[in-house]
Order: sequence, then C-alpha cells, then structure tokens
Amino acid sequence: IIKGMGELHLAVYVERMKREYKCEVEVSQPEVAYRESITQRAEFNYTHKKQTGGSGQYGRVAGFMEPLADKDYEFVDSIKGGAIPNEYIPSCDKGFRKAMEKGSLIGAPVVGVKMTINDGQYHPVDSSDQAFQTAALFAFREGYQKAKPAILEPIMKVQIAGPTEFQGNMFGLINQRRGVIIDSTDENNTSTVNAEVPLSEMFGFSTILRSSTQGKAEFTMEFEKYAKVPNAVAEELMKKYQEKRKAEQAGK
Repeated sequence: IIKGMGELHLAVYVERMKREYKCEVEVSQPEVAYRESITQRAEFNYTHKKQTGGSGQYGRVAGFMEPLADKDYEFVDSIKGGAIPNEYIPSCDKGFRKAMEKGSLIGAPVVGVKMTINDGQYHPVDSSDQAFQTAALFAFREGYQKAKPAILEPIMKVQIAGPTEFQGNMFGLINQRRGVIIDSTDENNTSTVNAEVPLSEMFGFSTILRSSTQGKAEFTMEFEKYAKVPNAVAEELMKKYQEKRKAEQAGK
C-alpha cells in the first residue's frame, strides 16, 4: 500500500515503481470514503431466538433510532423495570455499533444515528451477552430499512487561483463537477474562486485545470463536510455495489 499528499504524488510513486523497480502496476481510480445515514425516526422491535440443544440464545431489543446531527453515534438506555438486565445493556450497544460498520445501501459505515432502547425481554437461562449483541444488530437493521437511509459523500472546499482571463473556464470546471461556487475575487489580474465540490468529481482535476488554463492556474482543496448524494448518483452507487456483491458471491 502506498499513500501520498494527492493524486500527483501517487502518480509519481507509481511511475517510479514501473521505471526503477520494473513492477507491473495496476492502477484504478481512488476510492471515495462514502458514508450512510438515516433521514427520519424509526422504531425497532426484534427478538433473537435460537435453540440448538442445551442452552439456547434469547434476547429481545426494542426502541427507536433517529438522525443525529453533531455526532456519529449516541446510545441511550431508557429501559425501565429490568426488561433487559443491566449486564446486557452494553451488549446492545456493541450490537448497534457492529451493525453500523456496514450499511445496507452500499456497505459504507453508518454515521449520525442516535439509538434509544426502551423495552426488551430476557430469559434466565438462554440470554447472554452474545444473544443480546445479535438481537441489537438485527434490531438496528430492522429499523434502518424504515428510517429512509441515504448515502453521504465527502464535499471538499476547493480554491482555484489563476489569470482573470481564465475565470470563465474555472467557473465552468466547477459547474461541470456538481460544484457550488461560494465566492470569487479579482485582484492584480488574478481571479480566486472558492467553491464546494464533491470529492468524487475531483479525480484528475489537476490535469484538466492545467489544460484549461494553459498551465497558469492552480488549486487547493480540503475536506469540508459530508452531504447527501443526488438520487441519480445514489442509484448508480447502489447498482455498482450490488454488482460487486454478486461477483464476490459467484467467486466463492
């Protein structure tokens, strides 16, 4: 695995591996760190029951999930009357966290969810830490399908600076990439454009910017926030994910 400051940095590494070490290098487009989240409150009530001779597994977990704006995850224990014994409350938390490692839309980590448990049931013999972890995991998945999940993409803060004569080209490059222009300034025949652009649209941008401005413009970018992807993009991502899963299953 190699890592660097950006696409150009990685391209130099790849070229050196080919030239100096005679390595056969296969290069694909960098992967975007997508996330998933929910857009509305949803209830869950799941019972995990398994009997396989001897002591079995049993646990019921009920409550609701809701969107959380300022944190990735929050767990609230509102159990009353010992419906779930205290020793199994952390098990529910673990099960939820496990479920959030991989969302159902494109297999991306789930963020921005507040989980509240307010009811449940246990068995004096068959209940265990593992039983409640499993119950919580499937309870999360049950609620997740009803909470209108969405795909989030990283949005970058992009600044482009170049000769004023190329300002129109700079605007055009941003608009072509689902970007939003925040502001622009002109000073001493230099235009500076500030914008927000999805990271997925920025791959290969340095090459295109050079060719569009005769090599006279440069840009910087840094992470700004996560935002919901447009429906058309979401459908394409989900389609690719399903195709990837089918290919993996066929290869087993």
